[in-house]
Amino acid sequence: MPKLTILPHEVICPKGALIDASEGETILNAALSSGISIEHACEKSCACTTCHVIVREGFFSIEEAEENEEDYLDKAWGLEPESRLSCQAKIAKDDLVIEIPKYTINMVSEDH
Repeated sequence: MPKLTILPHEVICPKGALIDASEGETILNAALSSGISIEHACEKSCACTTCHVIVREGFFSIEEAEENEEDYLDKAWGLEPESRLSCQAKIAKDDLVIEIPKYTINMVSEDH
């Protein structure tokens, strides 16, 4: 069973977290089921960038992003080569280390 390490984020996950994830599950669903509230304004439909994460370790174990995801990622705050939309990135067999960026383009967040 792959492990998902969420690096500390001062608001969403101050102490970080280590999660048991399922192969084929999205990063977002794994985080949400463990009580980590990554924003997802479009309800996981790949229509925004609020669930943007950076895969610090294990990036190449995830299937490549499809064109629609790539188009939205271009609009994400703090974009890096290892950026993904967590609603689209499915966990494979390898463990992942995930960083949640400090900001999103969602100017009005209901949770923060």
